[in-house]
Order: sequence, then C-alpha cells, then structure tokens
Amino acid sequence: MKMRKVAIVGAGLTKFVRRALETPKELSYEATKTALDSCGLRLEDIDCVAHGTAPDAFDGIHQNGEYMVDGCGGWNKPTMRVYVGGATGVHAIVHGWHHVASGMFDTCLVVCEEKMSSAMPHAQGFFLTIFDAITERALHPNLLWIFALEMNRYMNRYGYTKEDMALAAVNNKMNGLKHPASQFRDEVTVEDVLNSEIMAYPVSRLDVSPVSDGAAAVVLAAEPVARRITDKPVWIEGVGWTLDTAYWATRDLYYPRYLDTAARMAYDMAGIREPAKQINIAEPYDPFDYKALHHMEGLQLSPRGKTVELLRDGHFARDGNLPMCPSGGLLGVGNPIAAAGTMKVCELFWQLRGEADERQVPGNPRLGVAQAWGDLMQVSSVVVVGI
Repeated sequence: MKMRKVAIVGAGLTKFVRRALETPKELSYEATKTALDSCGLRLEDIDCVAHGTAPDAFDGIHQNGEYMVDGCGGWNKPTMRVYVGGATGVHAIVHGWHHVASGMFDTCLVVCEEKMSSAMPHAQGFFLTIFDAITERALHPNLLWIFALEMNRYMNRYGYTKEDMALAAVNNKMNGLKHPASQFRDEVTVEDVLNSEIMAYPVSRLDVSPVSDGAAAVVLAAEPVARRITDKPVWIEGVGWTLDTAYWATRDLYYPRYLDTAARMAYDMAGIREPAKQINIAEPYDPFDYKALHHMEGLQLSPRGKTVELLRDGHFARDGNLPMCPSGGLLGVGNPIAAAGTMKVCELFWQLRGEADERQVPGNPRLGVAQAWGDLMQVSSVVVVGI
C-alpha cells in the first residue's frame, strides 16, 4: 500500500504545572485551540481526531476517552483514543499519521492530555495492579522499584556512577529553564541531584521527572493540504513502534531492545542509514535521567557504554554536535504522562522551523527524532521528522 506524505502544520501546548486549576477537558481545549490557531485552521477543517491519555485513574474519570471527546475537538468526528502508557504521546501521532498517510483523511488533530494531580494519594498507587498476579504481585513491586533495578543494571554494565546519571538531569533541567511551558524556574547542580532524597536506591528524587498536569496537540495534513496551509511544513519521515514482553524480569535491562526495534523501523522508513550522523536533534524520553542516556543508545545515537563520555564532552549540549532534549524534556519541562511525548514532537516542529526562541539550537537542523516509552518498560514509539 502506497502511503501519502504527511506533515505537521501546527502545534500547541499548555503550561505544565504541578496542580492545574483547569479540568482535563479545559487543558485539552487550550492545547487544541493553540495548535489550530498556529496554522490558521478551525475545527471544521479537521477530518478526524486521535486522542491520548494514560490510565483513566490519572484524570479520575472512568472511560476518559468518551469524556474528553468535546475538549479535544472530537465531538461528531471520527475519533479514537490511544493508550500505551508513557508511550502514548508519540504513539498517538503515529496513529494520526496512519489516518492521513493511508488516504482515509486529509487532516488529523492529535491531542494528548494528562492531569496527574487528580490521582490521589499518588499516581504510583494505580500501578500496583499492573504486575502478573501469580509471579510478581506477591513481591509488592511498584514502578519506581523496578526502574531502580533497571538503573542499577545500566550503571553496573558500564561502570557508570550516580554522578554520571546526574549529569543528564542537569543537562535537561538547565535546558528546560528556557521553555515557557516548564514548571521549573530554579537551576539544579549535580550536587543537588546527588543530595536529594533517596526514593529507591539508586534513584533519588531529582533523578526523576515530576508529577505534572498539561496537554499538547499537533495538526497533521496530507501533502497537498499541508502546502496550502503553510510554507514551512515539517514532514513525518518515519514512524516505528514495538512492544516487548511484560515479563520485565526475563530481560537484561541494560539495553532497551524495544526501542532498538522501533527506531530501526522508523529509520528504515526515513531512509536513514547512519542515525548518529544524520539526525540533528534528539528528544529521547527521559522520565529518569538514566533513561535519557539509555534511550540515546537504543535510538542508535550513541555507542553503547560511551554515552556518558559524550555527555561530558558536550556532544549532547544544546550547542553540541547532537543536542539532546533541547526542550528540557520531562526532567526539565514536566511529565504529564500522555502529553509529554507530544510535547517532544512539538519541540522538534518549532526547532526545525527555527521558531524555538531562546531554546533554538544553532546551525540549520533538518532532521529530528522524538521517542516515548511506557508500560512495564516494554513499549516504545518513535517519530522522525524533517524539512
């Protein structure tokens, strides 16, 4: 089946905050309107909607997809909800791409939202039942607990230290200070990260992205429509996704093979043979500092075991050879789960159009990759965009 070219023609974002006063519908509406206004379209110009939120429990509303339909502009339109945990924000764009690339629709609005502050007493509590009831749940694991195992395995495999991991947190948090949607305004040092509260060794509080509320949206259009809307379309050059086994204890956690597969799928579609040389900007999914580095390796943007060395040399700085998370990422902007991945694609849209203001990377970037990750350390979605 021959697929049509699809472009991102508009993007919008709410501010990411700890406790939003807006309802989930209102957050979605704000991101939707901002994205439509950015490209001069109205809701009647949109053929279909792809909508993403993570577990219903986060927003505190059962059947959240149905509840959100008018807030995300999906009322009386072909609308589908996408949910693959933390990977939702990029996966929803992959979903929207299929709608347009297939020829079924000319335009698609992708809206992702999360209001984690509605989850009481804490969002982590809703993950206690995602583990296998026979083989795992009796051990009382939680997500933070298994991420600590993964971080420990990654560090031990290559001889990395907690200080090495903290460098990634500082890189992203400092980038985030320039993002208008960021919920942070204070500088953070390596010492701050190392001295923050231990949550599950080796994970400390500042190794982790915060609980956040927010929404993000992009407008997709088929090539002829995109060229009528804007003279600066950002093309979706490749998409990839994969799900590994939910039995995380049977995998060697030092390498994200789920991402390896998804990235190679996206690069093949985009005709990219040497991603570390051809990609100009990377937005790896970074809910933890070690995951930014872990995912740079899975994205084939850094040799395994050499990522900290490149980070220390400034290779991944905003003015480095391959800027990593110039947005600030989840660590520096915030982590409203489903919206976080879409925020990364919004960042690439603005960067490639030269519209990222203080965050703009130098030079003339032409290709970027964004990625998200979720569920039981098993799902990854990748989008490659270019001009």
